[in-house]
Amino acid sequence: MVYLIGTGPMSQAYGQVLKALERDFSVIGRGVSSAEKFNEIIGIKPFVGGIDVFLESQRFNSEDYVIIATGTEVLMPILKKVLVSGAGKVLVEKPAAISIEELLENEAFLKRYEEKVFVAYNRRFYASVVEAIKLLEVDGGLESMQFEFTEWAHKIEPLVKAPGVKENWFFANSTHVIDLAFFIAGKPKDWCAYAQGGKLDWHSKTKFAGSGITYTGVLFSYHSNWESAGRWGIELCTSKRRILLKPLESILIQKIGSVEIVGHELDNTLDFIAKPGLTGQVMAFLNNDSTVLCTLNEHIENTCAIYKKIIS
Repeated sequence: MVYLIGTGPMSQAYGQVLKALERDFSVIGRGVSSAEKFNEIIGIKPFVGGIDVFLESQRFNSEDYVIIATGTEVLMPILKKVLVSGAGKVLVEKPAAISIEELLENEAFLKRYEEKVFVAYNRRFYASVVEAIKLLEVDGGLESMQFEFTEWAHKIEPLVKAPGVKENWFFANSTHVIDLAFFIAGKPKDWCAYAQGGKLDWHSKTKFAGSGITYTGVLFSYHSNWESAGRWGIELCTSKRRILLKPLESILIQKIGSVEIVGHELDNTLDFIAKPGLTGQVMAFLNNDSTVLCTLNEHIENTCAIYKKIIS
């Protein structure tokens, strides 16, 4: 059985994917109004009362697939309850905890279930990313990379979020780009990272820069300034061209000897079922294909070796 926990916008996107894949699933929600909204949009009536009330009368089993798509602030508590209850496979929305500290505080507990848990970094499944990796292979491999994870602070600041969410925005949101960059280029080996604070009162660091080389021999650099102009983006350089994922959902090409940047056609049909990358991610999860999914172990390793260094 497939269970979907949560009834908000992210859960609704998962619901659209599951319906498109013609998979039967049950939904576990908390509040009445959000459950009614989910039913109105997806056409499935959720269980109301939250995970604690649900588990008073039911338990998960080793054949159950559970997708946790709740608010960031409750991801870890719900993940722990789902695992203890006996779920077979779990896909938890990134970054599986409200903060780096909360994730690592629960590392010993989570390690007992490391074969069961995947973290939902859906941008690995973008049609643009799949195509870009193919282009890298055609060109003989990636030689260098630069990426940016600038967040639009003026858009984030007025958002009403649970305590701790905006304060940990780098971990909760920016790691989408960082995970993707090093998924493509390999993990960083020798590198330097710099971070500075700024004028934002809700996030300790606002400016980031770094560079180095990955274990696969790819030179890389990154830059991000949340108090200036910018956007998410990754640029991949081969011996034949520069492949720009900017925005991440598309591909632009600049050939050697030319300043012209042109669009590249790709089949992104699956990206339009719901949020881009979500369909491919759910298909991999339900088909037990862990080759592209971010495993719990990988996420913890990335957090310790990459995310902590960048934010520090």
